[in-house]
Amino acid sequence: MNGMHVSVWLLVLSLSATTAWAGLTIRGEPVQGGLLVAETTPGARVSVDGVEVRVSPQGAFLIGFGRDHEPTSRVEITYPDGSREQRQLSVARREYRIQRIDGLPQRKVRPRQADLERIRKEAAAIGRARHRDDPRADFLSGWQWPVTGRITGVYGSQRVLNGEPRRPHFGVDIAAPVGTPVRAPADGVVTFAHPDMFYSGATLVLDHGHRLSSSFLHLEKILVEEGQRVARGEVIARVGASGRVTGAHLDWRMNYHRQRVDPQGLVPPMPEPGR
Repeated sequence: MNGMHVSVWLLVLSLSATTAWAGLTIRGEPVQGGLLVAETTPGARVSVDGVEVRVSPQGAFLIGFGRDHEPTSRVEITYPDGSREQRQLSVARREYRIQRIDGLPQRKVRPRQADLERIRKEAAAIGRARHRDDPRADFLSGWQWPVTGRITGVYGSQRVLNGEPRRPHFGVDIAAPVGTPVRAPADGVVTFAHPDMFYSGATLVLDHGHRLSSSFLHLEKILVEEGQRVARGEVIARVGASGRVTGAHLDWRMNYHRQRVDPQGLVPPMPEPGR
């Protein structure tokens, strides 16, 4: 693995825990919603909890944990010589907040029958973009906040919308004025750009390789096109208030395989206002 890229990536993540076994190094803390980077012998095959994951030519791969992951995770490695090794990780449990949001248009909380077909088609389209599996390891480029501002919603919180319990929130919400530039948090390729989805409004998906993607919701304007390659820090959109919202903000989400992971674990603490 490129040593400079790994060092920068780890510095940005500010992760302290490193687990090293023969033939396997894992950096980060296994926790529900977490995403870890690991290194093994180039040419090895790896599965995590029974699912085979992509390994870069240099031996880098990712391990992701969903919101309610079980207390343990199993990593299995098959080395180029055919030998095998299995390791078990203890996954820390998280406590999640309850977040109440009132004042939403009732149609956005309880869609009409006529809206349901549109919602299904949009979910299928964005699902295809999130399940793309490219060999690029853009997640090693380093990470930054796409927008800075007050955090108004966090990953995993149970949502109560207009008094009705709903699915948990799977992103981090950052309040910012309409028109604020949204920057790519890491290198990637644009795989989805939609001007007006029912729930998420103008929506953009940026693929970072190895089935890791970022989604940016409720945008005012998308400034890139599908298939476009972007670099970390490049302006890709502008903050808006489209879709199911009560005010202007960016909802940043991340998917790894079929897991929804917490973007906030990849970036340093949110800068103080004025810094």
